[in-house]
Amino acid sequence: MEYKVKLDIFEGPLALLLLLIKEQKIDIYDIPIALITEQYLEYLELMKTLNLDIVGEFLVMAATLTHIKSKMLLPSHEREDDGEEEGGDPRDELVRRLLEYKKYKEAALGLREKEDYQRGIFTREKGDLPSVDEDDILIEVTIFDLLKAFKRVMKEISFKSYYEISMDGISVSEKQNYIMDRLNDSSSITFDSLFTVMSQRIEVVATFLALLELIRLKVINIQQLRGCGVIRIFKTVYDE
Repeated sequence: MEYKVKLDIFEGPLALLLLLIKEQKIDIYDIPIALITEQYLEYLELMKTLNLDIVGEFLVMAATLTHIKSKMLLPSHEREDDGEEEGGDPRDELVRRLLEYKKYKEAALGLREKEDYQRGIFTREKGDLPSVDEDDILIEVTIFDLLKAFKRVMKEISFKSYYEISMDGISVSEKQNYIMDRLNDSSSITFDSLFTVMSQRIEVVATFLALLELIRLKVINIQQLRGCGVIRIFKTVYDE
């Protein structure tokens, strides 16, 4: 199956690093660089396996992390001999970039939430406002959240050691139709439900690539329930 998805729906490598830091509950000022580098490279390998069109900035960050990792292994006096300031931490520049990006993302998210609130304002008495259950709040899902969910699905499925159908019988476009047919029958579906009846690795991969392509085409949108973390898929509805 030869199919390539362009990464114009992807955020950059800093977004991936922030996700890994959040996932591992790591102090951004004291990043265990060896661990983060290993996990970053795992995601990069997964992207390559999926034949995603990895842009140069992801590869540059991989080289940067590897360089910082090698610097961290050196005794402090050897770092100074290599031109690094006394007492300097090889991670400082990365931490600065991460903090700047985090601030930018939080500001952008705040503006988006205000915009969504303004669009959804209703005139009603204060006492009539409904209580909101944490489990019902939908939050934005990044492409890396989807990759994380895909990794989990790949680990959980017991793949058959033989193929019942030809590889040529599975296509990304076919799986796009499968996803849209599911959405025509329901207002939304869960991410996991797409793969429940699949037992072939090639079919799971094709379905995930189909999902990415539908996101890129803005035919569907993906959101996550804040309380339980369930990822839900919706058909895009355009305002008339």
